[in-house]
Amino acid sequence: MASFEAIIFDFDGVIADSEALANRVIAERVTALGRPTSLDDALHRYQGRRWAEAMALIAEDIGRPLPPGFSEDLLALLRASFRTELREVPGTSDFIRRFAGMRRCIASSSGLDRLHHGLALLKLAEHFDGAVYSAEMVARGKPHPDIFLHAAEAIGVAAERCLVIEDSASGVEAAVAAGMTVIGLCAGAHSRDGHGARLIAAGAVTAAASWAEVEAYIVARLG
Repeated sequence: MASFEAIIFDFDGVIADSEALANRVIAERVTALGRPTSLDDALHRYQGRRWAEAMALIAEDIGRPLPPGFSEDLLALLRASFRTELREVPGTSDFIRRFAGMRRCIASSSGLDRLHHGLALLKLAEHFDGAVYSAEMVARGKPHPDIFLHAAEAIGVAAERCLVIEDSASGVEAAVAAGMTVIGLCAGAHSRDGHGARLIAAGAVTAAASWAEVEAYIVARLG
């Protein structure tokens, strides 16, 4: 296998341990609208979606248009929870430092404001300066390959030389459709039994329970 020239990171659930945190808030707000929703329900239904797509799904689930200001209020709640509770997925910053010589970027379904806010809170912004890409920049979100193809072109690396780290099945499908190699990461607080198997079924070459396992995979192939 040819060595990789770049690592493309998803953000939520890969760099930021935010999926359980964000989807807990979402589940509470959807439940308040009259649709009982658990954390696992929210993860299954909304994880890996662009914000507008998630809002459309919530409206579909409650069977009526969202109340005025719902999206803005929910975003404000998420930002508040991130300010006090957001942490990196264990081992992320150490992994980034170990592979500082490789090109890297972020390709995420989250909006740019949220991505930059999260990176600043985690004190990781300097590692991705000028290389943060959101699905709001492209026509289609994951599981379509658009965001990964956009990111690869932006950093000047052929798709087949990119290694993607993803935590959602839709993200894995998107990266595979882009012609990239994908590792499924199951190190976040939102990971459940069977999560790794679902990522492999979506096309990941392996499922890693920690960043140490991701590192071992890369080192074995870089030679």
